[in-house]
Amino acid sequence: MDRTPQNGPLSLYVEFSREDWAALRGATPLTLSEADLAALRSADEYVSMEEVEHVYLPLSRLLNLYVAAAQQLFRATDTFLGSPAAKVPYIIGIAGSVSSGKSTTARILQALLARWPDHPRVDLVTTDGFLYPNRVLEARGIMNRKGFPESYDVRRLVRFLADVKSGQAEVAAPVYSHLTYDIVPGETQTVRRPDILIVEGLGVLQTGAAERPAPRVFVSDFFDFSLYIEASEADLERWYLQRFERLRRTAFRDPTSFFHNFAAMSDEEATAFGHSVWTTINLVNLRENVAPTRDRARLILEKGEGHRVQGVRLRKL
Repeated sequence: MDRTPQNGPLSLYVEFSREDWAALRGATPLTLSEADLAALRSADEYVSMEEVEHVYLPLSRLLNLYVAAAQQLFRATDTFLGSPAAKVPYIIGIAGSVSSGKSTTARILQALLARWPDHPRVDLVTTDGFLYPNRVLEARGIMNRKGFPESYDVRRLVRFLADVKSGQAEVAAPVYSHLTYDIVPGETQTVRRPDILIVEGLGVLQTGAAERPAPRVFVSDFFDFSLYIEASEADLERWYLQRFERLRRTAFRDPTSFFHNFAAMSDEEATAFGHSVWTTINLVNLRENVAPTRDRARLILEKGEGHRVQGVRLRKL
């Protein structure tokens, strides 16, 4: 329900409590099993089946309605123009801070949306693949700014989305490895005219205003729907440090890992280092570039302790 005070400032959003939002599931069936969900959630973020039922099922129902409306609009336009109906992928953007749970949210939505009969083909692309390779970042002296707007090949990302939206048969996206912390040379992910494409990344809602000259086309111009995952800075830092500690004890032990030397750190050294990275890099990027884009999203998921969604805000049409 809309919780904007009658005499308060005008709100762009309708606000829902968790309970109110869960009631909007309607008769949407639960199509994921516990085994399915276990494969979708990350090791750092426990998402319960209750969370899927109360948060993600209503969201998948809303998106299914939006996709159907968009398809009808495209058919109407094609009828007006006298041209054959063209298949135009519906693109969803998911934004949020490092450690906010964007990847898990994207995977769950991909699985749920693919189970609706009208759009069985749902692809997922992360903007990590559009980071400049490490050699470019090092040459430009911005290796410590990875994840900031200037570290992305925005023109290539815009071109990729334009090709997908225009209905090209095959469009290739570069692939990023979190193990080597770099773009994988020669490896691509091919997108073949999906019904829905989910694009997940830190800066997908940024306007590029900091660039000189500012681009005329933004990544978000290609989105039909956008979602922002919000959490307190304290929760985000805690989740980041928990993930760093898990990786230090697992993936970082791989000799091919970019962060292999961190595996030998003491617990105290690792905590201090992780806190430093969060404070000097991730928190700065969050405050300067990511959080300011929140109110450009169509829907905001408000997370609390344990990544549990506490409320939802849906932009008024």
